[in-house]
Amino acid sequence: MIEKIICAGFGGQGIMVLGKLLVYAGMNQNFKVTWMPSYGAEVRGGTAHSMVVISDKEIASPRVVNPSMAIIMNKPSYDKFKNKMSGKGIMFIDSSLVKVSEDIKGIEQFKIPATEIASDLGDIRVANMVMAGVLASKSGLFKLDEIIDCLNYVIPKHRRNLIPLNKKAIKKGYNLVQSSKLEDQS
Repeated sequence: MIEKIICAGFGGQGIMVLGKLLVYAGMNQNFKVTWMPSYGAEVRGGTAHSMVVISDKEIASPRVVNPSMAIIMNKPSYDKFKNKMSGKGIMFIDSSLVKVSEDIKGIEQFKIPATEIASDLGDIRVANMVMAGVLASKSGLFKLDEIIDCLNYVIPKHRRNLIPLNKKAIKKGYNLVQSSKLEDQS
């Protein structure tokens, strides 16, 4: 098994934290993992993406060219990665910020109003965690408690007060899939 994952959006959306969360969850399951960040020139407000590889075998390169999964949090990232997906990939799109109606051959697209859900929870900054919950549940890579347990590794000490809200966001995304309210949009 090998999953090559891109997490992409604007700087400030927690894209790097999201990538690290997936890596720690993979590490805690004894998978081989890599994480490689890429920041746009502007950092906050510019585009950023995390390249994550999770595998049960040695990983040759941390670079993700053709992702098998992508979490897309803004339109520029959608435009950048939509044609780079591997032949049978899964794309999770924040439909609160990315409006798309096109199909991409061989790619399952799931549209999740992550920013809207995060706003309803009280803070749009946890939209990334909504998407983490969706990816964990839909892909079957991680159980709910496995991904939640890794929050302590990725949330900085000065933001620990946000851990309960992050847990709620992950649960909301995870349960969205479990309740069958997430439909394949391709």
